[in-house]
Amino acid sequence: MKILAVGDIVGENGLKKAVQVLPNFKKENNIDFIVMNGENAAGGMGITEKLYKTMLSIGADVVTMGNHTWGKKDIFNFIDDPQLVRPANYPKGVVGKGYTIRECKGKKVAVINLIGRTDMNVLSENPFIKINEILEELKNKADIIIVDFHAEATAEKIAMGYYIDGKVNIVFGTHTHVQTADEQILEKGTAYITDVGMTGPKKSVIGMDVKASIKRFETTLPEKYKLAESDCVLNGCIFELDDNTCRIMKIERVNM
Repeated sequence: MKILAVGDIVGENGLKKAVQVLPNFKKENNIDFIVMNGENAAGGMGITEKLYKTMLSIGADVVTMGNHTWGKKDIFNFIDDPQLVRPANYPKGVVGKGYTIRECKGKKVAVINLIGRTDMNVLSENPFIKINEILEELKNKADIIIVDFHAEATAEKIAMGYYIDGKVNIVFGTHTHVQTADEQILEKGTAYITDVGMTGPKKSVIGMDVKASIKRFETTLPEKYKLAESDCVLNGCIFELDDNTCRIMKIERVNM
């Protein structure tokens, strides 16, 4: 089985890039299951139902979110869709769900979404405690477990990888929009990469207009947030698993 994690979709142009290349890429590379992070799809902040349905139409099996989950009010109209998950460690009682289980090639695939607490400005629960609770709930319910850890700090992501090594099949990071080159299979068999990157404007500052971004850093003034309009890149990572044992066999970064 081949599982593709697609880096944060940044803006409508980022989604257009995915629409252009993903269907053929999926077919050519025999991709069986796709997880796509969509929290930046609508103008760089949040997601709408129209954009969400577009992601599903081009092959996304599960769409994960992050710190901009509530960026567009439209999300409350489809937050309970079975293929959409928001960070599981949002406070108890928040609408939506933190994980979902889908079927693929006769296997039950669980996708968990978590958000980091270091420099995220989100009042979330402890992701390390929450993941233990979820893994307990998933006992005997899933053959494959995937975690999208939406976090700022590299150290927090790496720590999470080691923390659940051997307990899940895949841990990939999102949020920083910069693809890292540290893909590896950890000692106990879990596939890990700190960040799969983004699907959005290549000439940008993590998706943001270069001039506007530089001005913010240069002057410290609250320059209006503006998405870049350059040609887009699609980042992601392919995880190949043995069909019988579900063990990770290979990891390959994608940069188109």
